[in-house]
Amino acid sequence: MACTLILGGARSGKSTLAERLAQESGHEVTYIATSRAGDGEMSARVAHHRARRPAHWRTVEEALLLAEAIRSECKAGRTVLVDCLTLWLTNLMLDGAPAVPEIGEFDLPPQFDAQRHAFLDLLKKGVSGELLLVSNEVGMGIVPMSALARRFADEAGRLHQAVAARAGRVILVAAGLPLVLKGPPC
Repeated sequence: MACTLILGGARSGKSTLAERLAQESGHEVTYIATSRAGDGEMSARVAHHRARRPAHWRTVEEALLLAEAIRSECKAGRTVLVDCLTLWLTNLMLDGAPAVPEIGEFDLPPQFDAQRHAFLDLLKKGVSGELLLVSNEVGMGIVPMSALARRFADEAGRLHQAVAARAGRVILVAAGLPLVLKGPPC
């Protein structure tokens, strides 16, 4: 399995790069969408991403069970694009939480560790095909004010480090420009 982690800030061009790499792979493509369109603004973002994708790409929507979705979709001769890991992480962290979590201490739900472990274990063991993982780099700004936001930034940083260690290629995108941190050029 060829695994590429593509990191970048909001509107950095990371999804566009991942879509280009998927298109250029020459393989059948499956797009795994992890977002939940919970409000109008997020619905508009989802619609924008859908409109950009080629109609012949298969789309799988999976907000929580990412390892299962990847395992099911990754096959020789197929490229699987996951967009994005930070939305998946958010879904895991908030699954079963009240609509507005408390500002104070924030505990992760019981299934968080199991799903994170299943995902990282899958990457360690490997799957067939090519896997493109898109994620928001959130750890380059100020320390967030709330416990929930700090926990999210910490968990995202830990997840990115673990995925980067397992990936053959890691790319940071800024202003639409890819900077390869690990592996072959794109």
